[in-house]
Amino acid sequence: MSQITANKIVRIRNGGRPRVLDLFAGCGGISLGFQAAGFTISAAVEIDPFATASHALNFFDESEFAHHSMPIDITQTEPDMLAQMLNLGQTDSAIDIIVGGPPCQAFARVGRAKLREIDAHPEAYIHDPRGNLYLRYLAYVRAFKPIALLMENVPDMLNYGGHNIAEEVSDSLADLGYICHYTLLNAAHYGVPEMRERMFLVAFAEGINPHEFFPQPTNYHELPRGYEGTRQVALQTVINSHSLENQQNLFKENTSFMLPPAVSADLPPAITAKQALEDLPPITDHLTEKLKRGARRFDVMVPYQTCNLEGISDYATLMRTWPGHENLEGISDHVIRYLPRDYDIFEKMKPGDQYPEAYAIAIEMFNKKLKSLQRKGKKISEGCEEYDQLFKKIVPPYDPEKFPNKWRKMEPDAPARTLMAHLGKDSYSHIHYDSQQKRTISVREAARLQSFPDGFKFSGTMNPAFKQIGNAVPPLLAKALAANMLREIKGGNG
Repeated sequence: MSQITANKIVRIRNGGRPRVLDLFAGCGGISLGFQAAGFTISAAVEIDPFATASHALNFFDESEFAHHSMPIDITQTEPDMLAQMLNLGQTDSAIDIIVGGPPCQAFARVGRAKLREIDAHPEAYIHDPRGNLYLRYLAYVRAFKPIALLMENVPDMLNYGGHNIAEEVSDSLADLGYICHYTLLNAAHYGVPEMRERMFLVAFAEGINPHEFFPQPTNYHELPRGYEGTRQVALQTVINSHSLENQQNLFKENTSFMLPPAVSADLPPAITAKQALEDLPPITDHLTEKLKRGARRFDVMVPYQTCNLEGISDYATLMRTWPGHENLEGISDHVIRYLPRDYDIFEKMKPGDQYPEAYAIAIEMFNKKLKSLQRKGKKISEGCEEYDQLFKKIVPPYDPEKFPNKWRKMEPDAPARTLMAHLGKDSYSHIHYDSQQKRTISVREAARLQSFPDGFKFSGTMNPAFKQIGNAVPPLLAKALAANMLREIKGGNG
């Protein structure tokens, strides 16, 4: 163990707050979780200007905002340059913890499909430079010499063209003197009202002697079959194919993969969408033609229906009273998309319905309208311009066989399905469960489902905010990982 590492461990064990550098920080989901667990956010690296501004807005005071709100391209910024830019001090002594998730587009299967279309080559995604950004993460680890680190990514990082990036990172970290393990965790098992499956890699400097790498679940939820299927695909690179019948030897001996902590049915049930959103004000402007097309800004505060915390769920109470991000009056980002064609479809969908059901509802509505016009003596024949215009006015344009998962109406009594970055383009994946409101979720509702407190501010307008939320690590899950990490750093006494 180097003297630098020893000094960092001693400082924290004597009561010093661990200093965090957040790479690929986004708006700050990991940062918020670590801050809540007792860490200090010293700096962040993020290239998106809206996300960078959001991070600076929430983690640095007004005098430091300009300094920390500059977008930083990690491919063009060396660690020593960053330490100098942000006045962090000597590079190898400035930071205790590095966290972050290199952009996941290259790892995720949806990203691969898009790249194949562009490159017309079945393995094109392997050449996507975003898939190599984890190497920049490792370069920062070498330079800053943290005593512990966290890396997050999509499960597909375990099976990237048959290649296990997480295992490669673990091997590299072992060469640098770290003890490392990775696993798959679902946010719904840690108090987040969202079923979000992600890979987490945790490493400690050898002088720490860790015992537990991952936190114990706090909530139980039986995940839908699709989530289990995604997990099995991701795990193909760590499963010993010669020992499938012998469960004790199911995983390869030389892997750093660790089974996720067991989730017991005796735990409290997962937080549901209704528990997360029920206390937020209803939105009805779109039903009275008060909502128009255009950018949605966060300049109008909508008061809570009641500022009294009695009668709302414990989760909603936490979202209003999160230390350092309290908000007891109302919200200014409770804004939704302008989707007039679809409001009546949303109303008629049942919880759990997806695009095929929505399409069938739209076809039924179209046929009723057609018959109504015919009864009034107006004949509209298939193939004519008026027929086509009426069809487009009522029926969404997507093929239900090709896009079965494009829409989904949330179930009030279950956690929401995974929030994705494409919320920045459309939000049909999360149609509000309340049929009377006939709409997709708002920015603040997306933030609630991702476990961002109501006092957390998002920079920009609606689309950038949705994207920031969809890209983020749920703060409550990050907090569980951070608390476990701090306990291990302190020798089990945290």
